[in-house]
Amino acid sequence: MRALIQRVSSAECVVDGQVTGSCGLGYLVLLGVGEDDTRAQADQLLDKIVHLRIFDDENGKVNLSLLDVGGSMLVVSQFTLFADCRRGRRPSFTAAGSPDVAVPLYDYFCDRAEELVGHVGRGIFGADMKVTLTNDGPFTIWLDTDELSRPRR
Repeated sequence: MRALIQRVSSAECVVDGQVTGSCGLGYLVLLGVGEDDTRAQADQLLDKIVHLRIFDDENGKVNLSLLDVGGSMLVVSQFTLFADCRRGRRPSFTAAGSPDVAVPLYDYFCDRAEELVGHVGRGIFGADMKVTLTNDGPFTIWLDTDELSRPRR
């Protein structure tokens, strides 16, 4: 699984003119599911995300997590995080999970996030979504469960 996390003051997802999900202070999480991804990887990724200390404490140090600040999340499915641009000019998305794999893992991730965080807005899997955000910082982090599992050098 892959996630692009943006610390936001607010974010919103709109499909066909209707807001499908939003969040206030917290994270916009663009979530990509790969063909071989599992619930264990979803749990690992979510644990990393909610405990990342990327919010300022009272001294202005980046030292607080999403849970510490009582933040919320907007999670948007994003198969394009698995784009392979090594050949030619059109990306290949063959490493992205098919809908029968990706939808259940996306839903699982969001459901577990709601248990931990409380408010979790959602996009609609496969829809043409318009996502707006007010990036706070800006602060953007890329996470990949394949890399999270590797030993540090």
